[in-house]
Amino acid sequence: MYSQSLLLILAAPLGSLIGIVEGTESKPHSRPYMVSLQQQEGKHHCGGALVRKDFVLTSAHCNKLGLTAVLGAHNITKEEKSQQRIQVARYHVHPNYKDGLFGFDVMLLKLKTNSILNKYVKPIGLPKKDKRILANIKCSVAGWGMRLPSTAASDVLRETAVKTRFVHECQYIWPGYFNSSQIICTHSSGKKGGICQGDSGGPLICGRDAQGIAAYTWPGKCDDPKYPHIFMKIPSFVQWIKEVMKKRD
Repeated sequence: MYSQSLLLILAAPLGSLIGIVEGTESKPHSRPYMVSLQQQEGKHHCGGALVRKDFVLTSAHCNKLGLTAVLGAHNITKEEKSQQRIQVARYHVHPNYKDGLFGFDVMLLKLKTNSILNKYVKPIGLPKKDKRILANIKCSVAGWGMRLPSTAASDVLRETAVKTRFVHECQYIWPGYFNSSQIICTHSSGKKGGICQGDSGGPLICGRDAQGIAAYTWPGKCDDPKYPHIFMKIPSFVQWIKEVMKKRD
């Protein structure tokens, strides 16, 4: 049984703790759904995925007032002509989410204005139904987070390949907190690749659709292959996502 202090460590979010570890630089604009969520001073805070021209899907623990969604970016330190900077107008945190705990760590951001869809900015498809995600499925992740614990975030979008892990492996590492109906966990398809601080909210891509939302990893151990990386399972939240997007503000 874990102590309360360890629980707080385990539940610490990527967006506020420690990019893509052991990855490679993405081909510019090859992932037109990727979003950099930035604070008022232009500092990268979390990742996200454009799921409609006016909505971004991300992690609930990335909730922070005054965020700007930067779309069509590759190098977030430059004013690229492809970029669209749109303020967030509404924050839709899943009603069952509780800060500092596993589960329901999803959020939809309503943009103040519609994005302009083009070759640099395109939404990613959502899974059409909740189906079991098997182990050893090859997927990919991308982000502007730290490349190793305690190092600077990446200026350019980076990506790496990962594989889904067996449920029993994840339950062993995260006992008491791993809920297979909501969570997918992954490990590197190489040695150390995966997500790190600043990659929270970014999508886990398996096939053509986004299947997960980057949520947690072991603090300071995002480059350690012993610890699986945790993603919220998007198929479990598709109905809620669609209901939120149908609402009129």
